[in-house]
Amino acid sequence: MLQQASNRFNAQELWQQDHDHFLHPYTHFDSFRKDGSLVLVEGEGCYVTDANGRRYFDGIGGMWCVNAGYGRREIAETMAEQALQLCYTTTFVDVTNAPAARLAAKLAQLAPGSLNHVAYATSGSCAVDTAIRLAHYYQSRRGEPSRRYVISRKNSYHGSTYLGMTVGLRDGDQSEHFKYVPDLVHHLSAPYPYRRPDGMSLEAFSDFLVDEFARKIKELGAENIACFIAEPAQASGGVCIPPPNYLPRMRELCTKHGILFIADEIVTAFGRLGHMFASQDEYGVVPDMILCAKGLTSGYIPLAATIYSDEVHEVISAPDPDAWFTHGFTYSGHPVSCAVALKNIEIIEREDLCGNAARVGDYLEKRLGELRELPIVGDVRGRRLMMCVEYVKDKATREKLPDRCNISRRISQACEDKGLLVRPLGHLDVLSPPLTMTMAEVDFVTETLRGAILKATDELKAEGVI
Repeated sequence: MLQQASNRFNAQELWQQDHDHFLHPYTHFDSFRKDGSLVLVEGEGCYVTDANGRRYFDGIGGMWCVNAGYGRREIAETMAEQALQLCYTTTFVDVTNAPAARLAAKLAQLAPGSLNHVAYATSGSCAVDTAIRLAHYYQSRRGEPSRRYVISRKNSYHGSTYLGMTVGLRDGDQSEHFKYVPDLVHHLSAPYPYRRPDGMSLEAFSDFLVDEFARKIKELGAENIACFIAEPAQASGGVCIPPPNYLPRMRELCTKHGILFIADEIVTAFGRLGHMFASQDEYGVVPDMILCAKGLTSGYIPLAATIYSDEVHEVISAPDPDAWFTHGFTYSGHPVSCAVALKNIEIIEREDLCGNAARVGDYLEKRLGELRELPIVGDVRGRRLMMCVEYVKDKATREKLPDRCNISRRISQACEDKGLLVRPLGHLDVLSPPLTMTMAEVDFVTETLRGAILKATDELKAEGVI
């Protein structure tokens, strides 16, 4: 495989073309100008290969998304067969296609409670937009058009569309050079247990978060709030696992005050935590909507879905000759994407990838937990195949290392040198490997990461930082 890649690709030419012409998501221009990109050209199982023929274990799973692993021939064949049979249809108003209809029925079967209706998009960001527009439409159709506010949380990520970036609030995301939707979104504290106030128990922290929501409802007026949106476990915001009973209590407040609860499962759905959907199976919550993308097709082709309840549908579809749901996309319910999603779900079920994610993920939690003994590791957290390591200067005070240390990138680069890809995020390194990961690969990841952390620790000592 290595020789094949290096023979087939001109690494320098690809690097230069990318460097000169491709504006990447989240580009940091100064570093990109100097270093350019890692050019990946092949993938198989949990591994990717670069244009020079070097192989890496993909601890990132693409971008939280290659759940079924790389190189699935039957997915590629399904894609080709559907493209030949029917490559595209519009789904506007009253036209559909077979894969879109079948997938909607399958998602209704898998989703909890009465979530039996599906709106399609091409990205998680657009699924967020769809959900919020749907919430506004629902509230207006039921006679409460003043309900427009969206309640979100700090440290959250809900996409990079104009609306999605307004809804999320992760450190560094909202650049002063962009604009955002004014007076629409109100942000609550993040359920970030590691950085809760000193001396506060997890139970008290949960009380604090729920009380904060109750106060916000009173401040804004329930009659002005359309929805609350939350990742069951915050992903890009630091892999924050919520404190006990937090999400069910937030759900209760939403129900009490007529506020729709939107679960952003764009990362957590389709096996990452060991379940098809995490909301009910992991956290005991049945939301009004679930958003999914990423693992829906295992990244083989873009597709997203907003799955919503019978109760919402009854309101928005009530007889009214003048009512049109004027939202949707050219590629909503794209037949090739939907066919791929059906095949991907078939593989996840047939191979029990949720079960493997649970078994191997529990072992990954255990092995990564051993890194807590290292001097700069403040916290290791997450759930199963959604994990991160947080680095600190002082473990007792949780003081962060100076930004100039570029600690997560320093460690991720050392991992890359040893054949492991992890995702650097500020003072965190994140792991979200394919669900096909093995116990032996957990050992490789853990030991490689340990070596990289120790190397960085020695460098920081030599630099007089710690």
